[in-house]
Amino acid sequence: MVDVPLPLPPVALLRAAVAAVWLYEGLWCKVLGRERRQVQVVEAVPKLGPLLGKHFLLTLGVVETALGLWVLSGVAPGLCAVAQTLLLVTLNTNGLLWARHIIHDPAGMVVKNLCFLLLGWVVAALSRGAT
Repeated sequence: MVDVPLPLPPVALLRAAVAAVWLYEGLWCKVLGRERRQVQVVEAVPKLGPLLGKHFLLTLGVVETALGLWVLSGVAPGLCAVAQTLLLVTLNTNGLLWARHIIHDPAGMVVKNLCFLLLGWVVAALSRGAT
C-alpha cells in the first residue's frame, strides 16, 4: 500500500476552526445564553453563586468571543496560544473542582479540550510567517 502525502489545510482555515469553537462557546453559549447548563456550572463555584454567576458567565463569554477574534486575526499567535491554554486549563480545573456533578462527561471534556488546545498550538506554530 502506498501512502499519498496530503497537503496541510490553509492556515486561515485552521484558524477559522479554532476561532469557531471560541465564538460558539463565547458568543452563542454564554453571551446569547443558548447553553443553560453553563450557568449551573458557574453558579456552583464558591463566591460566584446565583448572584454573580450570570454576570461572570457573560463576561467570560465576551472574553471567549474576543479570543476567537484574536485567533482569526493571526496577530501574535504564540501569545494567543498561551492565552487559550491558560483560560481553558483554568476553566476546566474549576469546573472539575466545583461542578463535576453537573458536567455531563468530565473525562470527555478534558480529552476534547486537550485535543482542541493541541490544534490551537498547531495553528500558532503554522501561523509564523503565514498570512
